[in-house]
Amino acid sequence: MKAIALTRFGTPETLEELEMPIPALTDTQVLVEMHASSINPADSLLRSGAILQSPMAEKFQVPLPLVLGYDVAGVVKQVGAKVRHFKPGDRVMGIVPMGSYMDYVAVEEDHLAVIPESLSFEEAGAAPAVALTAWQALFEHGRLQQGQRILIQAGAGGVGHAAVQLAKQHGAYVIATARDDNHDLVKGLGADEVIDYTKVDFAAQIAKPVDIVLDTAMNPSTFGTGALGEIGEKNYSVIKDAGTYVSVVAFAGQFPQVRDIEAHFFEAKPNRADFEAIVRHMRENKLNIHVEEVYSFSAQGLFQAYRKSEGQPKRGKIVITKSRM
Repeated sequence: MKAIALTRFGTPETLEELEMPIPALTDTQVLVEMHASSINPADSLLRSGAILQSPMAEKFQVPLPLVLGYDVAGVVKQVGAKVRHFKPGDRVMGIVPMGSYMDYVAVEEDHLAVIPESLSFEEAGAAPAVALTAWQALFEHGRLQQGQRILIQAGAGGVGHAAVQLAKQHGAYVIATARDDNHDLVKGLGADEVIDYTKVDFAAQIAKPVDIVLDTAMNPSTFGTGALGEIGEKNYSVIKDAGTYVSVVAFAGQFPQVRDIEAHFFEAKPNRADFEAIVRHMRENKLNIHVEEVYSFSAQGLFQAYRKSEGQPKRGKIVITKSRM
């Protein structure tokens, strides 16, 4: 089968098309023919080698060649002996711990959900990692309640734009940061206020403290250092006493213990129940994943996709699909 793998760390041109064997299944896994996948920030950080200099480096000590990609949407071709919720022919989406840029992927049963015919593979391939992260950030870690005020950093990004929609659907007052050219998108997703963090001090624009800050904005100057940096310090300044700070980017976050603020970093944990809830929201048009660009499942397509994803403006998701081949 075809796979597109990282052969050395560096620019997107280090990705190459290779022939690899179809993965063998364990009893609890499902073999999915990949129709679409996408790019997430961790893919870029790993591809460039930047993540290997961070406190998370031990998690990524893997031999080359390495297949990148977390998200997968496609069709079930085979199931393991103990799989009970899926059968060949099912349309599914989910998360692969590492390696979705290939024709067939082996996925744990609990890391998948069936998707309806009304949901395209492209949107489903864009959704799993960002929607799951937003869902767990808001409802598991942030414990968001109706009527609360929340600041969502990078509201036009992958996790951010999903979180804006979910928070608004849940009855929150949503403030988001975004570049000026993304304001219409973020307001259209339901944000009550949008602040251009490149032009003004976002903290000074927030008149009333928020209950929760969801930080999805990577700060290159403090990545991997453990320091909050200027953005993190300003995030703290707008949270009310006993509020909550949830970060999905501060990998080595050293959160100060002040004003009874509960602060933590987390990584999303795939599970079928959360994925099924996300699929319901997507089916009911309560959550729409913005697909900014679609590229072919090829080495050239991935070169172009990574270049696009690492530029500005960042908006929604960049998708890789077989339908463009």
